[in-house]
Amino acid sequence: MGTEGDDVRVIAGRYRLEARLGRGGMGIVWRATDRLLGRRVAVKELVQDDALSAEQARARRDRTLREARAVAQLSHPHIIVVHDVVEEDERPYIVMELIEGGSLADRIAQRGPIDPREAARIGADLLGALRAAHAAGVLHRDIKPANVLVDSATGRAVLTDFGIAQVAGATTLTETGSFVGSPEYTAPERMSGERTGPASDLWSLGALLCTALSGESPFRRDSLGGILHAVVFADIRTPPQAEPLLPVVRGLLERDPDRRLAAEEAERMLRAFLDTGRTPSGRTGYTPTQADLPHQRPDRPASDPPRRERSTRGVLVAALLVAAMAGAGVSAAALLLDRGGDGRDTPSTSAPGVPGAPSGTPGTPGAPGVTGTTSSGTPSGTHSDTPSGTPTPSHGRPTAPSGYRVVDDPAGFALAVPEGFTRDPQGERVFYLSPGQVFRLGIKITVPQRGGPLGVMERAAAKGPDTNPGYRDGRVTETTRAGRPAALWQFTWNGFDAAEGARHTYDLCWEDGGRLYDVWVSAPVGKAREAREYFDVAVDTLVPE
Repeated sequence: MGTEGDDVRVIAGRYRLEARLGRGGMGIVWRATDRLLGRRVAVKELVQDDALSAEQARARRDRTLREARAVAQLSHPHIIVVHDVVEEDERPYIVMELIEGGSLADRIAQRGPIDPREAARIGADLLGALRAAHAAGVLHRDIKPANVLVDSATGRAVLTDFGIAQVAGATTLTETGSFVGSPEYTAPERMSGERTGPASDLWSLGALLCTALSGESPFRRDSLGGILHAVVFADIRTPPQAEPLLPVVRGLLERDPDRRLAAEEAERMLRAFLDTGRTPSGRTGYTPTQADLPHQRPDRPASDPPRRERSTRGVLVAALLVAAMAGAGVSAAALLLDRGGDGRDTPSTSAPGVPGAPSGTPGTPGAPGVTGTTSSGTPSGTHSDTPSGTPTPSHGRPTAPSGYRVVDDPAGFALAVPEGFTRDPQGERVFYLSPGQVFRLGIKITVPQRGGPLGVMERAAAKGPDTNPGYRDGRVTETTRAGRPAALWQFTWNGFDAAEGARHTYDLCWEDGGRLYDVWVSAPVGKAREAREYFDVAVDTLVPE
């Protein structure tokens, strides 16, 4: 390999690598100069995996070159231009146009979320890019803010890093059996091991839009098991900031890929928002409140037979593969074992539950009513098929993510709580407390009240300064839970004493079956992200008994 100076390399006798721009899971990106044409370029150096055999390394190199050459055939203003693909010492290098500016992820981290108009512009541009890629038979498979570059001078958004792109006919798994992609942005059909196609990229774009608007993916959790659960099963709660673009976001985050909003329709809706300030519903009649109605994708003939559901054995095998490939172990696989691949109801074989009656070995000491569970959070000898986040009859039970267990509470409900939390009833409120009460999970069930969930939360927020010392940053947001009206209240306060310090509280209220449910979690402000996971899992898994 030719060199110039200690830190400068020249590859293929032409491209001078000058400065490292960044590094990802697939390789290192360099700022470089094409000495032949005298232009600045970006060069991606594919890293070698020492764990691969020589044969596997060659197969990976050949596949990378084949797919890079396929991407090089794409021509679209919002797809990175691939100038050349070369080899040096049997290592592939991809030569691309140089975008002066950071990624969308960098921009969000440095300047915070973007406004709806900019999100709509970027989203529409990326949808056009995806339409071009999909028409050429290329799936991206790793759409996320880090893989969208934004030109600092023009604001042009460019889809990049097709490093794990799939050419039509290839498999979802690499030759080493590893799962590729970013879990927070991966479509549920890929998580479940089902077929993948252009619609999977569209799901990822829906998650990207949520992140761009709010600063965080709606599927962000602190564990892989939590992410798997959120993507495949849990009720999807889009951020309040997505409201102006909600028909598009909801349409892209449709779990059934056959009902997911098509790229052409989503782009049309976003451009209409840019023109009028309003986002129309899809021409197929899709709206966020009609998710239960069939939504025929325009690119799928109406005569096509409905998608066949996979067998229980297929779900089991796919779940184990996904968990093993992601390094999550059996406990994460158990998260998927008791559900159909698309999270819908399947016939239940569990016996009717009796509130407060033990159905296994004793639970954690000091936690009355806790039942013994398997690693999946399901009581020994039973099987749960109920989607979490959806209130169910007494015969249904939730499924616990890794690190959680299902409790049958004497107050008439079941939910998943973190391992080690103990029960502490206080009048009409039931608490589950972490050791030292660092985290406090509360549940209260009453009769419906005036003004519904929103009225309840607004009145509670008005009394916030009286009931929570040092109350501040309080806000109430109207939302939904399992398709029913709900209200979310968040606030910060001074905590129980000065030594403990400030705490943050998440509180969701909703109505179901003639009862008003209120679930909240409080924690030190420095542990708010972990508290949010506990809160999301509690809300997603609570079911009446």
